[in-house]
Amino acid sequence: MNDIFDKTESLDQKEISKKMTLREEIIDFLKFLIILLFVYFMIKNYIAQPFLVKGQSMENNFHDGDYVVVDVLSYRMRAPKRFEVVVFNTEFIDDYPHKQGYYIKRIIGVPGDRVTVNDKKVTTFNDENPNGLILDETYLDNGTVTRTPDPVDITLQDKQYFVMGDNRDNSSDSRYWGYLPEDNILGKPFVRLYPFQDVTLYTKEAFIKDK
Repeated sequence: MNDIFDKTESLDQKEISKKMTLREEIIDFLKFLIILLFVYFMIKNYIAQPFLVKGQSMENNFHDGDYVVVDVLSYRMRAPKRFEVVVFNTEFIDDYPHKQGYYIKRIIGVPGDRVTVNDKKVTTFNDENPNGLILDETYLDNGTVTRTPDPVDITLQDKQYFVMGDNRDNSSDSRYWGYLPEDNILGKPFVRLYPFQDVTLYTKEAFIKDK
């Protein structure tokens, strides 16, 4: 009888041990999952976010269907610069049909600038160029003309930016709805991952032009 009792006790201990091991594995998995979600949240909100380009407003530098990773960290440490390409939400545009949408455009005017668009010319006025500087926009396709239904003349205040798409004839931008508030800017493209044949790392030289 003692042998049978000992064997039964041993089997119970093994079952308890298995249950404890399974519980520990589940707890470890949940801990890993929580850490993974935390890392994903931190990366997505403070370092980088995926973004799918929709539309032709930035052709031929960005195309419909391009899958890019947006750097959301840089603008937490510095302000956006002229000629950088930025991704921003459209919540501030009153007549935009999808309030939670996003646009991708190029910064033309920065805080303190006066920007005019007239006679197919884009001119910026600021402390460095009080008499105005007609932009030589080398990032545009040859022959691109900047049209506007009415002459544009806007002076940008603090945290206000003037943006336009590189495909000027197919872009809803500051020519139509005014300045872009800095608080709506998500970040700037860091790398294009798709299409695979067009993988591109967007360095400073890809955006900043010597004017």
